[in-house]
Amino acid sequence: MQTFSKRRRNALILTFLVTVVLVVFLWAYKQRLTSNSFVSGWILFAIMLVLCAYNLRKKVSFLPLLRSATWLQIHLYLGLITIVIFGMHVGLRVPNGNLETIITVLYVIVAGTGLIGLFLTRTFPQRLTVRGEEVLFERMPVYRRNLNERAEKLVFDAVTETNTTTLADYYKLRLATFFSRFRNYWHHLFESKRPRHVFATEFNDLDRYLNDREREIVRELSELVYIKDDLDYQHALQKTLKGWLYVHIAATYSLMIFVVTHIIVVHAFVGGSR
Repeated sequence: MQTFSKRRRNALILTFLVTVVLVVFLWAYKQRLTSNSFVSGWILFAIMLVLCAYNLRKKVSFLPLLRSATWLQIHLYLGLITIVIFGMHVGLRVPNGNLETIITVLYVIVAGTGLIGLFLTRTFPQRLTVRGEEVLFERMPVYRRNLNERAEKLVFDAVTETNTTTLADYYKLRLATFFSRFRNYWHHLFESKRPRHVFATEFNDLDRYLNDREREIVRELSELVYIKDDLDYQHALQKTLKGWLYVHIAATYSLMIFVVTHIIVVHAFVGGSR
């Protein structure tokens, strides 16, 4: 059985060879007919249909149409090929008209989100396993509310048992909004632990104003803060993994609609000119 690295190397070599063959074919075609726009356009459209078929394959997973992992690899490497073919199709000229401009912009979005998604799906799953408890994305709001309720109860107990409002004031100033929603998206996305260090510093500074019972409650409260911070980390990464895919799929289907329109317009124009 081939190792993953060997399979990837073979797939990259095959992708490179296929790309070279297509480039040489289109170059030779252009030398003969002065333009390869029609044939490059149809090659590009055929590849895009296969790329779109991957999403349909995931919806009918019960059918014996190759493994999903195989479809994913085909999707990735064909996507790389389209970048070269699209570049040859449009050339260095500025898009002509609104339709071509929209298609170009949409293709850039599709290709860009595809490359971003390749990076995210190769790095984020590993990051999700090393920090915090893995929680289903749909269950995170419930988990966050539970943490919020536990934190509020601790603060209420502190006020009731110690008859002081030191912790309550700090909670209102710094922790109420922290527990009320998911926070620090960009910090977590870029692996920054600054929010965690800020809380640690604040708890340390707060310690001098507390009595023994309040210090016990702060230790419990700080544990909830760090659990919530880990939940925010999980939420930021999972939200990004889901978000890029929504953008990628939406842009892909929008692109296909405009591409079909483009094909109809081009052929209608050619037919009319004849």
